Amino acid sequence: MINLAQKVLIASDHAGFSLKKIIISELNGLGIATFDLGCNSTEESVDYPDFAHELSKKLKNEFGILICGSGIGISIAANRHKNVRAALCHNIKCAKLARLHNNANVICLGARLVKEKPALAIVKAFLNTKFEGGRHERRVAKINP
Repeated sequence: MINLAQKVLIASDHAGFSLKKIIISELNGLGIATFDLGCNSTEESVDYPDFAHELSKKLKNEFGILICGSGIGISIAANRHKNVRAALCHNIKCAKLARLHNNANVICLGARLVKEKPALAIVKAFLNTKFEGGRHERRVAKINP
């Protein structure tokens, strides 16, 4: 189950703005506090790294959600930050494995590749899955030596 005390940071570029708003509405409806770090419209083209860096710098013990057109660029930018484990997820299985095996703390979505309903299911799967630990603990520890 989603921990309602857990807050979720969320950001997107212009391509991910509409999906971001839908996800925020859904999570808020479930009682989950979300913190929108931008962008604020689809009217102006913006640079996805700016929003990936903003969220990554603020991330402590929360989860993060990043959305751009493909999800690729924003995940690359986020993973430049220490202790950020951003996973690009296009389906529920990837979202669950990202949490179970990799202890991912940021999920990245491609708004041009994943429709609204599947995106909501993917985010919920990510937030509802706990890190398995065990042998994966050792592997995750090697990500940031």
